[in-house]
Amino acid sequence: MELEVLDTTKIKKLLFLGPNGSYSDFAKNKFIEAFRLNCVSTNLKSISAIIRALKDANSDDIAAVIPIENSIEGIVRETLDNLSSLKKEGIKIVAETTMDVKHALLGYSDNKREIKIIRSHPQALAQCKHFIQVNFSDSLIEEATLSTSAAIRSLTETDKNIAAIGSVECAKMYNVPVMEENINDEENNQTRFILLAKYLSPKTGNDKTSITFSTENKAGALSKILTILDKNHINMSYIDSRPSKKELGEYLFYIDFEGHLLDEKTQKAFKEFEKFVKMFYVIGSYHAV
Repeated sequence: MELEVLDTTKIKKLLFLGPNGSYSDFAKNKFIEAFRLNCVSTNLKSISAIIRALKDANSDDIAAVIPIENSIEGIVRETLDNLSSLKKEGIKIVAETTMDVKHALLGYSDNKREIKIIRSHPQALAQCKHFIQVNFSDSLIEEATLSTSAAIRSLTETDKNIAAIGSVECAKMYNVPVMEENINDEENNQTRFILLAKYLSPKTGNDKTSITFSTENKAGALSKILTILDKNHINMSYIDSRPSKKELGEYLFYIDFEGHLLDEKTQKAFKEFEKFVKMFYVIGSYHAV
């Protein structure tokens, strides 16, 4: 499928993982600024819902922002599991950006000792586990929410024994007091977000390419692909596998490497892949903004 080179003036609708005040919302704003998008933003509740909306629309005027990796928790499995399904529509990653994740304790309590319940997204709770263990008793209840933003929005001045973990920026949006900042267990906590659209991102000289493929369920099948990359001096930066959900023991592989799909050595490698893969899709060549 031949795709147009990225034309951001055609993007009129941008989906993101909501609600407003989530890190996906802030990442969405970063893409809007970087590409000067003139579009309407719509938030959806799950990554799978965003992927379905993209596929159903099957249009070059819609794009989406979703998280793909966290420096602490690793790859976002829901995103990875959905990327290979975009092949039919030709939707690709056209850009990526990284957001610093800085959690804070938020609520209306005057003292941490009053807090009996802390709400947040499961990932945020996990990223602040040490802080919670040190500052609260074993009787503290941790309540999981769909997002950090949802946790913050649920707080009320009448329930001072309930707090939330989320960003200072989101707390400001909903006028919730900040009790303590920088409560992450790990200081360098970042999440990488991708921009998906029905376009091909142009070469910049500082690109990354993501591919997904399946092979015959035979010994050495994957090693042949890795050998081809090495032989063509292509530097791989990431590899993962997920069950194909079609047959027991069959897997889809995901690889990131340096370079663009239009590079001569990349095209040569892809040609050599043909006799070793059952399914192959270039998820995108893109750069960071």
